Amino acid sequence: MRIDILCNPEGGQRGERVLANVRKVLNEMDVRAEVHLFCDRRKLVDNRVYVAPALVIDDIVRIAGRVPEVNEIKSFIVERPRYVERMREVA
Repeated sequence: MRIDILCNPEGGQRGERVLANVRKVLNEMDVRAEVHLFCDRRKLVDNRVYVAPALVIDDIVRIAGRVPEVNEIKSFIVERPRYVERMREVA
């Protein structure tokens, strides 16, 4: 799984808050993922995001313009097909 956090160069605090929430969720759910924080306007435009910060999970923009709550991030991870298949194998 790849998680990208996109923010403006001057709005680093909001990006850091999103990063902290993502790390908290990954630790709680024991999920391994690549997490990248990009503070670059070009990356925002490439993903067609015009309000920052944005949360991108596996190349799909999930949240833009606000800091997502921990429960929202959990719901995005749980609804991923690979996560659902892994939970079926365990059960």
